[in-house]
Amino acid sequence: MVKIKEAIVVEGRYDKNTLSQILDATIFETSGFGIFKDKQRMAMLRRMAEKRGLIVFTDSDGAGFVIRNHIKSAIPARYLKHAYIPDIFGKERRKAAPGKEGKLGVEGMRPEVIIDALRRCGATIEGADVPAGHEISKQDLMELGLSGGADSSAKRAALLKKLDFPEHMSANAMLQALNLLYTPEELRHIIEEL
Repeated sequence: MVKIKEAIVVEGRYDKNTLSQILDATIFETSGFGIFKDKQRMAMLRRMAEKRGLIVFTDSDGAGFVIRNHIKSAIPARYLKHAYIPDIFGKERRKAAPGKEGKLGVEGMRPEVIIDALRRCGATIEGADVPAGHEISKQDLMELGLSGGADSSAKRAALLKKLDFPEHMSANAMLQALNLLYTPEELRHIIEEL
């Protein structure tokens, strides 16, 4: 697996699934055009970009560029990198027919094409893992009362609200986001303030 430092944003779950098979990276979805109405998700992407950098990796069709341009208008360029896939005509295996423009999306790209696109955009490819003890773990979430306890769901909801994260964010997605933005010590301090 290729480890990428920056967070990556893709259009949907099939794109995320394809990248997850070849990359060790934090990957977020826009839910297609859903990003236009989801202010919380956009705020979270903006914070990810400011903290870690964000690679915009949308399809090469018109819809992909509309989504890319929306993200470009909401997040300062200094925090963004843009990965582009080539125009390859065909259809993804799961689809009965090609898309409107007949081009393969991110989900239909071969691994070497994806990695090449990331290299060309200037993605930071890491050679070493994060030192042990630096990341927030599931155990930390339990110790802080965010999971496994009687009122952990309410505490998680309060934390999501305080951090302006989407309210329906899964526990695993929350953990990924927390690790991009905060150290374990910073998280403990935030929980003490709740």
